Amino acid sequence: MAQETETPERPASTRQAQEHRPSALSERDLKWKQFQSRNPRFRMFLIIGVVVLLVTGFFLWRYFGSYESTDDAQIDGHLNPVSARVSGHVEKLLITDNQYVEAGAPLVQIDSRDYQVLVARAKADYDNAVAAAKAAGVNVPITTTSTSSQLAAASAEVATAQAMLMAAQQQAEAANAQLAQADANNVKAQNDLARYKQLVSKQEISQQQYDQASAAAQAGSASVDAARAGLAAAQQQIKADQSRVVQAQANARSARTGPEQVTAIRSRAQSAEALVEQKKAELDAAQLNLQYTTVVSPVSGFVTNRTAEAGQNVQPGQELMRIINLDDIWVTANFKETQLRKMRVGQAVTVSVDTTGKDYKGHLQSIAGASGAITSLLPPENATGNYVKVVQRIPVKITFDAGETKEHALRPGMSVEPRVWIR
Repeated sequence: MAQETETPERPASTRQAQEHRPSALSERDLKWKQFQSRNPRFRMFLIIGVVVLLVTGFFLWRYFGSYESTDDAQIDGHLNPVSARVSGHVEKLLITDNQYVEAGAPLVQIDSRDYQVLVARAKADYDNAVAAAKAAGVNVPITTTSTSSQLAAASAEVATAQAMLMAAQQQAEAANAQLAQADANNVKAQNDLARYKQLVSKQEISQQQYDQASAAAQAGSASVDAARAGLAAAQQQIKADQSRVVQAQANARSARTGPEQVTAIRSRAQSAEALVEQKKAELDAAQLNLQYTTVVSPVSGFVTNRTAEAGQNVQPGQELMRIINLDDIWVTANFKETQLRKMRVGQAVTVSVDTTGKDYKGHLQSIAGASGAITSLLPPENATGNYVKVVQRIPVKITFDAGETKEHALRPGMSVEPRVWIR
């Protein structure tokens, strides 16, 4: 037998709410319709407002999509170290901390008296070398001329001695011939005297003829002696002339060594000139060291990190301070690798600086060849098996346009926010 199921009655409050809800909605719709009927332009304004919102949203989307920005950026610049090039005692400092200096301006003065002494000594050595080189140079033409004259004189002396030897030999031959002639004449005179002596004893000839024969015999003997003496003198003259020829030939051989002597003197002159160059280099080095006692600024900029003090002893290479060149600064911005998709070299950049609250114009100068993690001291190793992909950051160099940093208000290390306009 089926049993009837009784539905439990709803509470009175619920029934009353359900009964009154349609009437409430009807009243709201009625009031809305009444408002629209009393304000016929409302629909038009609503449509215009929706259109304005859509247009504004589109342009905002276009604007925020037209650039890439990052807050991981700062100003960088060259920190030019200033170091001593010579050792010495710091006499005085010519600058103060954070002072602006021009390129070439003196910064530190090192005691220069020791280097002045070295310059004076090097100057004296150089002058001495120059004088010695001049003397050696003068000897070259003198020796050349003297050697040429000696060689010519020696050749002439050899020729003269040989000619005299030939003349002496000819005179000796003539003296020998004269001796032979005198000897023949003497033999004839002696034979005639012997015959005349026999004839005069027989009184076949006169005494006068005999006396003439006797005188002729004596003259013949004297002629033989004179001819023999002349031959001996000629032979002695030959020996003397032969000695003279030997001496002249020796002098000629000695004179022929003149070119080698000239070469040696010329070599000594060249050595003296080389010594002059060496002393000149030493003098230049001493003068440079004297100039280095005044430490000057390599660039224009502001003094920072000064460690030099008056009375300090410094060594070559010791850093004394640094100069920050504010005319050559740039921005290093670390963009995410996903932001580099549309970045190109030469794109315009707007740099917002927190310190000044101003915007500066620039352009994208270059993109680094590797991420900052790769160039770090301890680069990551992704081959360990627990690799987690991390969006890397790539350094980008942004340079300022001409005239943007002329006020020197920007400093390296300042935080900036660059916006690279990609379209």
